[in-house]
Amino acid sequence: MSVNVLYRTSARATGGRDGRSGTLDGTLDVKLVVPEELGGPGGEGVNPEQLFATGYAACFLSAMKFVAAQGGTAKVPADASVTATVGIGPRSDGGFGLDIALAIDLPGVDKADAQVLIEKAHVVCPYSNATRNNVNVALSLV
Repeated sequence: MSVNVLYRTSARATGGRDGRSGTLDGTLDVKLVVPEELGGPGGEGVNPEQLFATGYAACFLSAMKFVAAQGGTAKVPADASVTATVGIGPRSDGGFGLDIALAIDLPGVDKADAQVLIEKAHVVCPYSNATRNNVNVALSLV
């Protein structure tokens, strides 16, 4: 499948999970630290899973707004939110894998309408498309 790329960005990491990472244009620069749960020191800094969770949450909320703007679904309220929880650990068949949960809060939206909106957003969201059939993504309406 081809993609008509409308935007592209680049980031560079040095030192791996205990180094630094940032965009080449300088708008993002973060210190990376390995969490204690993965054998690291924890402390000041972020890890790739936190960055992925942040991106997925924002992207999924934008996907819901996009779907709503196309019509045929509920509108996304201004106080809507998406909480992405990203877990990492060893896979049963080797290597490491991710487990993702998205908790979607759509205050004031009828439950049935919210489910339609969530399902349609899951089809168009690029993060959902990137993980589909590869990473478990649990969607829940809160």
